[in-house]
Amino acid sequence: MLSPTRRVATATIAASGSVSAAVDLETESIVAIQMPAAWTTAAITFQGSNDGVTYNDLYDSDGTEVTIASDDAVAARFIVLTAALWQLLKPVRYMKIRSGVTATPVAQAAERAVKLILRQV
Repeated sequence: MLSPTRRVATATIAASGSVSAAVDLETESIVAIQMPAAWTTAAITFQGSNDGVTYNDLYDSDGTEVTIASDDAVAARFIVLTAALWQLLKPVRYMKIRSGVTATPVAQAAERAVKLILRQV
């Protein structure tokens, strides 16, 4: 059983889709991502919202899209976020996961359940 300061949420991308349903992070932040057993090759990027209604693509203050590269985001991999990436995602209350980048989203061949490992902040 997980400790009360940690939980797992699932961000599901529909078959032929590229963006997951929203996950309410409440007072938590993503510390790791567990990839599904099958994954159509693509980077992972993020959309965030402060109200759960209006979502925007996530960029850092230098104008670079917040990305986990496609050679890191592979099937059946457990990805521990770097401190820098964790800090970029920490302020986001509502999160969506995208397969691919803003300019070229990648449709997943089947439904994909991406597990988000969360920790209270």
